[in-house]
Amino acid sequence: MSTASSSVEARVGDVLEARSIHGGQPRRGDVVAVLGVPGHEHYRVSWDDGHESIVYPADGVSVIPGGAKGRSPR
Repeated sequence: MSTASSSVEARVGDVLEARSIHGGQPRRGDVVAVLGVPGHEHYRVSWDDGHESIVYPADGVSVIPGGAKGRSPR
């Protein structure tokens, strides 16, 4: 298991991990931009599958600080 934090406050270079609602493997991606204003941040994430999307903090989303350093090999 990762050492992910329980609240979502990410910085560029961190990794977001989103749990699957169907019990599959969590999805991981690099934070490439922090958007919004303090207290209402959301993130542009480049996912491991090559897609990018905007992610709003929610249950099931965790931050792994430090980006690739915090990732386990696949």
